[in-house]
Amino acid sequence: MADNMEEQADTILLQKIVKIFEETRASHATHIRKLKDLSAIRSSSPILFTPAFLRAITPLLGFQRRTASSERLVRFVSIFSSTRDANNASLCDSFLEAFLHFLLVAAAAADKTVRFRGCQIISEIIMRLPDDAEVSNEIWDEVVETMNARVCDKSPIVRTFAVRAVSRFVNDSENSDILDILLENLPPEQNPVVRKTIVLSLPPTNATSAAIISCTLDVNESVRKAAYCVLASKFPLQSLSIKLRTSILQRGLADRSAAVRGECLKLLRDEWLVKSCKGDPIELLKYLDVETYETVGDCVMDVLLKAKLIKVPADQSIRQFLSPAAIEETEGCCKSQLMEPEVALYWRAICKHFREEAHQKGSAAATKVGTEAAIYAAEASDDNDILERVLPATVSDYIEIVKAHLDAGPNHRFASRQLLLLCAMLDFSDATNWKFASTFVQDLLQQPLEYFTDEDGEKVLIGDGFSLGGDRNWADAVSALAKKVYAAPGEFEEFVLCILEKLAQPCRERTADFMQWIHCLAVTGLLLESSKSFRWMQGKAIEPPELLHSLLLPGVRHAHLDVQRVSIRSLGLYGLLQKKLSDELVKQLRLSFVKGPSPISAMACQALIDLAMWHGPEEIDRAVSHDLSSQFIDHNMGFCPIEFADSNGNQDVALLDLLFSGFSRPDWCEGEDIDENESVLAVLGEGFAKILLLSESYRGMHTSAHPLFLAKLIGLYFSDKTKELYRLRQCLSVFFENYPYVSVSHKKYLSKAFIPVIRSMWPGIDGNGGRSPTVISNMRKLAIQASRFMLQMMQVSLLSREGKIIDGNNDKDLPKTDDGTENSYDLESGEAVLALRIASEVANFSTKKKNAAEKSYCAALCRILVQLRFNPQEEEEGVTKIMRWLWNHVASAVSTEKDILKELKRMVESLEPADDNNFSADDAKSVLDKLGIEMKVETVNMEIPPTPIPQPRRTRYRRKPQTDDESSDEEEYAKEPASVAPSNVGGMSIRSQRASKTVALTKLTTTDEDNNSGVTSDEEDSDVSDE
Repeated sequence: MADNMEEQADTILLQKIVKIFEETRASHATHIRKLKDLSAIRSSSPILFTPAFLRAITPLLGFQRRTASSERLVRFVSIFSSTRDANNASLCDSFLEAFLHFLLVAAAAADKTVRFRGCQIISEIIMRLPDDAEVSNEIWDEVVETMNARVCDKSPIVRTFAVRAVSRFVNDSENSDILDILLENLPPEQNPVVRKTIVLSLPPTNATSAAIISCTLDVNESVRKAAYCVLASKFPLQSLSIKLRTSILQRGLADRSAAVRGECLKLLRDEWLVKSCKGDPIELLKYLDVETYETVGDCVMDVLLKAKLIKVPADQSIRQFLSPAAIEETEGCCKSQLMEPEVALYWRAICKHFREEAHQKGSAAATKVGTEAAIYAAEASDDNDILERVLPATVSDYIEIVKAHLDAGPNHRFASRQLLLLCAMLDFSDATNWKFASTFVQDLLQQPLEYFTDEDGEKVLIGDGFSLGGDRNWADAVSALAKKVYAAPGEFEEFVLCILEKLAQPCRERTADFMQWIHCLAVTGLLLESSKSFRWMQGKAIEPPELLHSLLLPGVRHAHLDVQRVSIRSLGLYGLLQKKLSDELVKQLRLSFVKGPSPISAMACQALIDLAMWHGPEEIDRAVSHDLSSQFIDHNMGFCPIEFADSNGNQDVALLDLLFSGFSRPDWCEGEDIDENESVLAVLGEGFAKILLLSESYRGMHTSAHPLFLAKLIGLYFSDKTKELYRLRQCLSVFFENYPYVSVSHKKYLSKAFIPVIRSMWPGIDGNGGRSPTVISNMRKLAIQASRFMLQMMQVSLLSREGKIIDGNNDKDLPKTDDGTENSYDLESGEAVLALRIASEVANFSTKKKNAAEKSYCAALCRILVQLRFNPQEEEEGVTKIMRWLWNHVASAVSTEKDILKELKRMVESLEPADDNNFSADDAKSVLDKLGIEMKVETVNMEIPPTPIPQPRRTRYRRKPQTDDESSDEEEYAKEPASVAPSNVGGMSIRSQRASKTVALTKLTTTDEDNNSGVTSDEEDSDVSDE
């Protein structure tokens, strides 16, 4: 009787709890009232409440869908469990411990839904639990241990809530392993939601800052946005290094997502500018080290000015550095106040912004009418007023400020350059202003280079060694000022040549040291870069031929390497201005490329590639001789590198042959201590990428060279030799992204280069074996990655001249040529020809016993083969017919790979059957010769192999009593072939058989076919055993 009453009480209590759960699922509005009701029930029945509550919540653990009603119930249960009643504190604590034990069992269940709900409720309880909650240490240890295990769960949603649960303990010194687990699981995590949760859970430490900043490059937008949110909320500006600050801004302000850019701007505005720098943009620039990271400073100023976050006070301008308060009287001379680098960049960005705004609004006012035009005009007038108020009042004041910074020494070179860039906003038309500016520009061009003396008393040049002032940016600023002052046609060239005549005098007399040579050649390079034609140099102080023979060519033969380097650079610029290349110039560049050290060869290589792209490779060869030998005339994929020991610089070899041989020179390919800008390998790779991308512009270039060049570039892209050449990697990445879109011919060259690339990269195929198993495994992975990369390029659609994506496999959609006619269908650019090349390569291994390297090589090629798509147009060319004949050999080459065989069978079944009897061996040979595939015709089985008859299976079953007539009919039917489909994998030829032919052959040669079937089966079994 007592047991029945207790069960009845349990049932009533369970019904009350379930009723409360049902009401809380309907709306959040009832939660406060139902929390009180449920607490009252717990207080009234403290012993029976916990078991009833657990039984009532159990159905939720198996509910998989995250509906609004289920999430409301989870929230209600979490709030109830984490709320501590002051009147019944011990009761609340005991219930919480019992509920956590129950949830921990669910979190370790085999069912992923139960684990998900258990981790979800645990995370909600932990996040809502007050700090004064009384929970035993054993429970917390068990919770942490279980959640750490669930962080590595195979279900993403379980990992998400497990990370959320342990995030509250990540700052606990006793649980330091939690942070290690999160940092360890962040890089390999595939799910973006889990990565976002981990990023939001990381605390602000030195160990986590690098991981969070690396997530600003995540492929998922929400993860990148979360990274900037964490950086804004947890990392003050002062806690980050300068490099990290600039990396954050450089990535965030240039992000492709507007939401991420907005989050980065919020970080920059609210946290760094307003909170850390008190709204002072100059103070913010000081935290960014604009001398080192000038582009980041420009980007920050541009963003802040466009967002109208910078207001220029009326009492601040560049003129304040010349105001009486800022002038010190020193021995009767006025000394201007010097600007800091951040101040100089700030004022340059301010002037540039208001000048562009005034120009844009003025142009808009000119195109509008009425009130709108008046508004734009007023805004343009206001911007012009601000610009006029900020800039120096006169040109003489401007020059005085710049001279003061120049006289202050090299520490103020950055500020001087920022001030020089203000010349674009000044007017030099007045005669007095022009006179001041002309004298100033003359002083700038004649200013000697800076240097220091080493321990041995030798002069060491400061800077890059070929630009004016030792800095390319400084040279550009001086050039901009000079062209602004001498704006009339030919005036700039005449002025610079007059300066150059004075500088070249010691060089002609051979009395100049290497510093004077470099200074003179730097001014020469500045002139050649800024000039458009030699027409403006005719009849001036120095004629172009005199410049070549008296300065440039002698400079190349100078003993000092820096003089040689800057002379070769000027030679390349000189050749770009020539209408017909000089033979002396080309011969000297070729000789420097072959005989010079690595920095000289790199500069000569760059000059030759620039000339080849501007004039064309055939024009460069024609400048040297009309009869140059080239290996690219032969239509094959072989190339023998040229020996660089020739004393005349291999002048009898074509330019592209000479440059391509540079890839095989050991001292250029294996140097690890060479700077990226001086690497010949990097210059060659970048140059050939440009030549291939613009190959249609060079009609004299042999088509057989394209696959060789492309194969070499793909090998460089996946080679360890270029892992430190970041510029080359970036260049090749952009090249491969655009190369297959441009032309149908590019896919043809890619198809021809496929097999040579994989053969050269696969270990043990072309003699590149003899390595450790780990190295061999990595090489195979790299080759497989390269094969998939080339397959992706083969399968991309073409890009028309109008910028539209078209289907390259459809001849109706092919782009039109220059004369308006449509391009004819190119068979070699299709994927079926690539499939034929791969199948032929694999078939060559079917007739011999293969080693482990060859087996893996064939398997990798077949995995690419089954991913290729076929075009019905290849049927007319006979490609698919040869493919069907090759299946037997391809299948026998990979007979041990059952999964590949299954995919190959599906591929064969997708090919439409055709009448192969009308296709002879001569036809196949002509198709292979047309495609340039070197394969013995005997290798291709031109006879259709007989379809083996499947052997009858002996099965035991109880037969029904039969009459004599029925038995004879079944025996006669059993003599006929059961099926015409192949039963073995080795004979996978899909063909249709005529019923009459089958019956006739069956009646005449039943015994012979049975014997042939047995022989075929035995041969295949022996082949498999040999493998």
